[in-house]
Amino acid sequence: MASVTLRDICKSYDGTPITRHIDLDIEDGEFVVFVGPSGCGKSTLLRLIAGLEDITSGDLLIDGQRVNDCPPKERSVGMVFQSYALYPHMSVAENMGFGLKLAGVDKREIKRRVDDAAAILQLDKLLERKPKDLSGGQRQRVAIGRTMVREPKVFLFDEPLSNLDAFLRVQMRIEISRLHQRLKSTMIYVTHDQVEAMTLADKIVVLNAGEIAQVGQPLHLYHYPANQFVAGFIGSPQMNFLSVRAVRASAESVVIELPSGSQLEVPVDGTLVNAGDTLTLGVRPEHFVDPDEADFTFHGEIAVAERLGDHNLLYLTIEGVPDMITLSSDGNRRVAEGETYRAGLLANKCHLFRADGAACPRHYREPAIYG
Repeated sequence: MASVTLRDICKSYDGTPITRHIDLDIEDGEFVVFVGPSGCGKSTLLRLIAGLEDITSGDLLIDGQRVNDCPPKERSVGMVFQSYALYPHMSVAENMGFGLKLAGVDKREIKRRVDDAAAILQLDKLLERKPKDLSGGQRQRVAIGRTMVREPKVFLFDEPLSNLDAFLRVQMRIEISRLHQRLKSTMIYVTHDQVEAMTLADKIVVLNAGEIAQVGQPLHLYHYPANQFVAGFIGSPQMNFLSVRAVRASAESVVIELPSGSQLEVPVDGTLVNAGDTLTLGVRPEHFVDPDEADFTFHGEIAVAERLGDHNLLYLTIEGVPDMITLSSDGNRRVAEGETYRAGLLANKCHLFRADGAACPRHYREPAIYG
């Protein structure tokens, strides 16, 4: 196991910046997920840690040692790629031990490591099979095992589940999580799927346009996004955003005027907000409530209703609001397109973002985190 430290890491290609001034501390044994949209620099950052790309500027330390100029084989990292890249003519055991064989490791030591990894990954009964005889999930476990036998201090995963179907993705998420619990190794995982990030990570690093947008525990990012980008990226379905106007503001709260003309007092720090400012109100689809429980109520017409069993996803058109509002409702409630739907929201579940995208810090503390 090892810590990984990035200090002012920058990477450019022909003068075009890809990652900008990345400062990050990854603790020994932590499971850290890099997440963000395509082109945000997350895979590039992983390749810089692996030594597959040269760092333009900044310092990379593994276990306190600067490794900028060290080749990949001297960094004690192991990488699992999106592609399994298994040799089709080799058995599972041969695929897992091939790298050790090339390195001149003793045959008995290779067998010990392969057997140990196979037991952990539940591949011990498949060691004689060829890749063509395995499922996608089993092939991915072989690829992970091939990395495990090298006994790296740091595991790097580059979107390892993207080639699997939905069912296998869930199964492999569970396997990787259990693997981390068992090995207690430092793991860095890249994905564009925020569900993978939320379910796997001890700490999430949200990247946007080559920069860190926010770092934190999954639930902290969900409840307390630092900016509108993180608020929109973390959570599925995406948070609803609505343009509003500040009526008055203080360190304790901000009173906003909604498109309907109604006012709502939101318990956030409005120190940097002035009366008349245009703000963005954010509400998650799952945070709408029954009108009888609400601080503010509204109604709209159901444009689309998606019935998902345990809940419905409703897309409402509301007079004066340019975009549809998405909300989640009880799956037992009968709804139909075209009918009027009444709902409400709680002020302490609302988020406010200034014109620059920065969040007004919320005063409410979620029991899930602080209870």
